[in-house]
Amino acid sequence: MRNNCFDRLLKEDDVATATGLSLACIRKWRLLGKGPQYIKVGAAVRYKSEEVQAWLNSRPTGGEAITGPAL
Repeated sequence: MRNNCFDRLLKEDDVATATGLSLACIRKWRLLGKGPQYIKVGAAVRYKSEEVQAWLNSRPTGGEAITGPAL
């Protein structure tokens, strides 16, 4: 079993590649307080892989959401 303290931290471009989003999008979301949680190591921004996965799992999936009786 791996110890969480030694899990690899992801860079911004790793998160962009993994999600298929642009680096600019990842940075903008971070500045707006959206997107996956991140940590700062000095001036560097890093993401824990489990935080990125949890954020992806929390996103809505599928087609149109039905909030009332089906038509």
